[in-house]
Amino acid sequence: MSRIDTLYRCDDHEVLRFADLVTGEGVQANQFCIRHGQRAALIDPGGDLTFTPLNIVLSRLIKLDNLEYILASHQDPDIIASLPRWLMHTPCRVVVSRLWARFLPHLASSYEISRMGEQLQARIQGVGDQGTVLPFGDEGLWVLPAHFLHSVGNFSFYDPVSRILFSGDVGASLGGEEGEVEDFHEHVSSMSGFHRRYMASNRACRLWASMVRKLNPAMIVPQHGGYFTGEQVGRFLAWLADLECGVDLLSEADFRLPGG
Repeated sequence: MSRIDTLYRCDDHEVLRFADLVTGEGVQANQFCIRHGQRAALIDPGGDLTFTPLNIVLSRLIKLDNLEYILASHQDPDIIASLPRWLMHTPCRVVVSRLWARFLPHLASSYEISRMGEQLQARIQGVGDQGTVLPFGDEGLWVLPAHFLHSVGNFSFYDPVSRILFSGDVGASLGGEEGEVEDFHEHVSSMSGFHRRYMASNRACRLWASMVRKLNPAMIVPQHGGYFTGEQVGRFLAWLADLECGVDLLSEADFRLPGG
């Protein structure tokens, strides 16, 4: 059953987490909305499996005409495959790594491309590797480098008002706690296999963790599974910084000819 969690609310600023919108065989994913006054930003909205239920629930909470940004941590289908439908039904701009900006129109059908024309590419904002700060409210939204942490062009997003870091697939879990993580030791087993395969290297993990420690976020919320608050934030960063993964684990045995 779908769930909406209010991660932060103060004055006219609100952060919402949507969970369990995927039905059938698709991998469950979380989606996030930041609302500041009448303006809104949607983070990692997902694909066609989530578009209709997310659109329905979101339209009850905000005016879709005020959806200013869709922020995509990377290019995967469960992150941004619903892009053409959001572009057709809202005035949003899409923020994504510059590496993927020219590839996203491939997600659109010929009908959608004919409807949107040149507007499609014009509304995709490609961000350079260094990240940026997007105008939004009084303090903006921070686009932070997370490259090679699952994708070669990858970003985390930080809301300085709520001090929440939206980490995409960094910290993702499958089968662990689905809300706030309370037992980090038990939760590790639901993260380790995914991170060992999908994160590129310990060097990338250490550099990202070092950057995030400087933020001192109140919360880290991944796109899959549970999220970290309080002392669990530090435990997660320490675990990630020490993790051997990706190319760290490769050997000649992983590159054998068939029958070799």
